[in-house]
Amino acid sequence: MSQELIFAEEIIQFLKGLEFKDPLPEGISVMNPYRDNPEIIPVISKFYNKFYNDSNLRYLILGINPGRFGAGVTGIPFTDSKRLSEKCGLSIPGVNTFETSSVFVYEMIDAYGGVEKFYKKYFVSAVCPLGFTAVSSKGKSINYNYYDSKKLTEAVRDFIIDNLTRQLEFGFKRDKCFCLGTGKNYKFLVQLNNELKFFDKIVPLEHPRYIMQYKSKQKQSYIIRYIEEFRKV
Repeated sequence: MSQELIFAEEIIQFLKGLEFKDPLPEGISVMNPYRDNPEIIPVISKFYNKFYNDSNLRYLILGINPGRFGAGVTGIPFTDSKRLSEKCGLSIPGVNTFETSSVFVYEMIDAYGGVEKFYKKYFVSAVCPLGFTAVSSKGKSINYNYYDSKKLTEAVRDFIIDNLTRQLEFGFKRDKCFCLGTGKNYKFLVQLNNELKFFDKIVPLEHPRYIMQYKSKQKQSYIIRYIEEFRKV
């Protein structure tokens, strides 16, 4: 972390500067809420100044990439507009979104002790800080993860490395990182880490979307699992 900037200022400057300029595979589009919606920057500025207005060293939690109804709209990982309002006390004019992953994450945060306690120790980001969409066979826009095709993964690999490196310069604890997603996201992050030595250890946790879609009856046990892992540090 630079001497001049506190954690919140580092994050806000980073997000304001996010831009993907390289060609993408045919049919894939990038989601960049920080440039697409002028209402986003004031909101993320309030959020990060509210919860990250300090120089604490935190642990990094990495999801996959922003989704259409969470960070792809609000600019804040795993935070839809409903949770942004109800849990964080902030809102985006004219925006009303619901994301199941956000439901799980904020229930887990509540069980941990609330947003102030949680965000004081952890910073939530994503392996790829910008999201992607494709068009389904029915003509609808759908989420498209950075690992959903080899061509996209290759196209964004340097972007991922550059932006993960930049975020780590804010100042994080490196003995452990938490990866949300025990499959392809974890595999990709481990491969990067083996090459670039970002962290001493990467702890995989089931992705909130997977839990809510396929294991909703076991949701509470997953919340307990998350908190057990977080409280080991």
